[in-house]
Amino acid sequence: MDISTAGSGRGRYNPKRKLHKGLAGDRAESLARSVRYKGSPLHKRSPGDFGLTPPASPRPGKTLCDGVGIFAIKEATRLLRQGVEGGLVSNDADQGFPRYIWMVINDLEVLEARCDDPNNGTYHGYPLERNDPMTDMIIKQWRER
Repeated sequence: MDISTAGSGRGRYNPKRKLHKGLAGDRAESLARSVRYKGSPLHKRSPGDFGLTPPASPRPGKTLCDGVGIFAIKEATRLLRQGVEGGLVSNDADQGFPRYIWMVINDLEVLEARCDDPNNGTYHGYPLERNDPMTDMIIKQWRER
């Protein structure tokens, strides 16, 4: 499935992103109950039921959730929690909310959620580009976990 971008792609990827080596089960459960999906108009062409302001404002170079069929906040929240439960979180997850949470859909598409508010645990997400180095790493870990 095409991830659909609003522009030509970023061309650069954040090398500081690091996957947690193994989140303890009770910590993962606690985090999964606490995280919330908020969304971002920058990654939406169709606003769905996200309640965004503005409803949609895709920006060149940003990947869009529409391309992977995510139009409902309930589904986005389920995927976010699934990523936490699978331990696909950044290495800062032992205390507070992790900066990043990853999930895999359709066996080969990686979604990345970034924390917008570390006090409330709200996130927005987007598909990773196929050539992002994190994509293969997350798929490999997802299959192993």
